[in-house]
Amino acid sequence: MRPLRVLHVTQGYFPGIGGTERLVQRLSEELVRQFGDEVTVFTTNCYSGEAFNRPELPRMPVGLEERAGVRIRRFPVRARLSRLFERPQSFAYRHALAVSQHLRTLYQGPIVPGLGRAIRAQPADVVAATSFPLLHMATALRAAGVTGRPCVFYGGLHPDDDWGFGRPWIYRAMRAASRYVAYTDFEAGVVRSRGVEADRVRVIPLAVDAGTFGVVTREEARRRLGLGGDTPVVGYIGQLGLHKGVDTLLRAMPAVWSAQPEARLLIAGARAAFADHIDRTVAGWPGAWRERTLLRYGFDESEKPGLYAALDVFTYPSGYESFGIAFLEAWASGLPVVGCRRGAIPDVVSAGRDGLLVPFQDETLLARAILALLQNERWRRSLGEAGRRKVLAGLTWERVARRFRKVLSAAR
Repeated sequence: MRPLRVLHVTQGYFPGIGGTERLVQRLSEELVRQFGDEVTVFTTNCYSGEAFNRPELPRMPVGLEERAGVRIRRFPVRARLSRLFERPQSFAYRHALAVSQHLRTLYQGPIVPGLGRAIRAQPADVVAATSFPLLHMATALRAAGVTGRPCVFYGGLHPDDDWGFGRPWIYRAMRAASRYVAYTDFEAGVVRSRGVEADRVRVIPLAVDAGTFGVVTREEARRRLGLGGDTPVVGYIGQLGLHKGVDTLLRAMPAVWSAQPEARLLIAGARAAFADHIDRTVAGWPGAWRERTLLRYGFDESEKPGLYAALDVFTYPSGYESFGIAFLEAWASGLPVVGCRRGAIPDVVSAGRDGLLVPFQDETLLARAILALLQNERWRRSLGEAGRRKVLAGLTWERVARRFRKVLSAAR
């Protein structure tokens, strides 16, 4: 099997943090390591998507670099230009104007001058892009088509998000792509229902580096956080945003503390705009609740296994997940998970077998699920062990990268 020249086009890359960023990084590295492929990544100089229309946020240096054999080129984003579309897109969306989809895309960005030209000039057998609904997806498809090369799209569809995904151009682009990789059967069904030919759709789950987790003892992890060994700890580790359901967890905790006052709450993630809301909410709580809350912003990636190891229950009450790598990280750490019965998540979490599912934004049932697990150690252990077995059986990057590689190779 001869090596492939793969060009990945994505909105962010390490040290940018997020599920898509992690996917492209680990997949690119595995393609190099396992197959000797020549992998190049075109990405932005932004740490997160918030920066695509917020010029005041910090940036990485533009230019070329190499990590683990992967060549990375970072392009500057015209955030000030995207910001100009903020009010027009809002007006057009409220009034259901036909131009709304395009104004939303220009506002969301990333606007990257020269990206299409660079894609056309880059030697590659296949162009692969992720994730919708961002502007670079259309740029990648158009540039690949001009040069007669296949374009593969990786999933990330959130059909419940009308502002983001209620854009007809997205589904036209999917129908024009050589292949579409969906992360779940749910996503594949949505894509096919939008007219994408069934034989162009492949379902491949995401993955985790299982060996990275479960290596820090519970005692050591809690010592680092200043917690007692027997203290019940509930946690959220991931991106901090309203759509991730962190606000629901904050509303659920008073009921948890009413029944189990010794419990602690850990919220950890890269600091984003939503962190200000978290800070304000916690600051408004009674002193006893504040003392039971630990906030860890901007932690180093090497700290993540220890954060998971300190937990008894992992909560991820997001309503907009195309998969949810955080579930895999928690399972790799032997933890039970609590997610939401919405979108693709029931395809990932098997309710009652490796976790629990509750309705999105229902803090009452979320609190009940948390308490049910905190009060039953045997059940917690059983669910966590089932999740870890599921990860080791087929959700590691070594295995999953091989499935992506087959799709890339067949698309040529």
